[in-house]
Amino acid sequence: MNDHALLTLPISKLRATHRRRRPASQLPPLKPVLIVLHQEHSTSGRVGRLLQARGHALDIRKPRYGDPLPQTMADHAGAVIFGGPMGANDPDDFIKTEIDWIGTCLREDAPFLGICLGAQMMAKHLGARVYTHGEGRAEVGYYKLDQTDHGRLHATEAGFAWPDTVYQWHRDGFDCPTGAECLATGGDFPVQAIRAESRCYGIQFHPEVTPAMMCRWSIRGHERTLMPGAQLRHMHLDGWYQYDPAIRLWLDGFLDHWLKAPAEAASV
Repeated sequence: MNDHALLTLPISKLRATHRRRRPASQLPPLKPVLIVLHQEHSTSGRVGRLLQARGHALDIRKPRYGDPLPQTMADHAGAVIFGGPMGANDPDDFIKTEIDWIGTCLREDAPFLGICLGAQMMAKHLGARVYTHGEGRAEVGYYKLDQTDHGRLHATEAGFAWPDTVYQWHRDGFDCPTGAECLATGGDFPVQAIRAESRCYGIQFHPEVTPAMMCRWSIRGHERTLMPGAQLRHMHLDGWYQYDPAIRLWLDGFLDHWLKAPAEAASV
């Protein structure tokens, strides 16, 4: 809009125009995203980097090592609980603490994403079964992902496309909790993605993984790649080049939808 056009605007519209042109440096800072990790050297990988690229600081906490979790999500834009070698059925106090705390996000309908262990914790909080495969099978490597009718409809409304193949690293699965929607399914572990309320998600797969993380996991956890159903290490690296572009596109679209304010999300 040129200066002559601005002079012809009513004063109320002129003020609104100046508000829209306010420099980004004058906008209020975005709230941080709570990141829950489970090992001393764990990282949030690509998820963390994409959140930071969107302007969110990362509030990293490790309840396993004594970090507290917030009593409300009012000061956070969302929360992500990542994976780990432990299980949601383990008796450790921090496991129970995290499972109970997920209720904070559900009650407030705050953006929550559980990845692998985090998804199993969410399912357990909602009363669903978390289990080890009856034949000792594991999903370690790249596996097909199928969308349910709920998943296809939600993806269309939210504006993202599910990847056909995703990176997995787990030997536990979970049932879809009562009241939640199953968005995606798989083979040995049928429930792969769920949604509860409008903004709380759990996924079995690992969109956060980077090549460096993949190498570290497959070296330190080499025995997992030898379990029934698992894929050998060289197949993981080959799969990265074949499948990761679609996973990255999904994650970008998912995070944009996940971080929308409720009013924006309702208009999608």
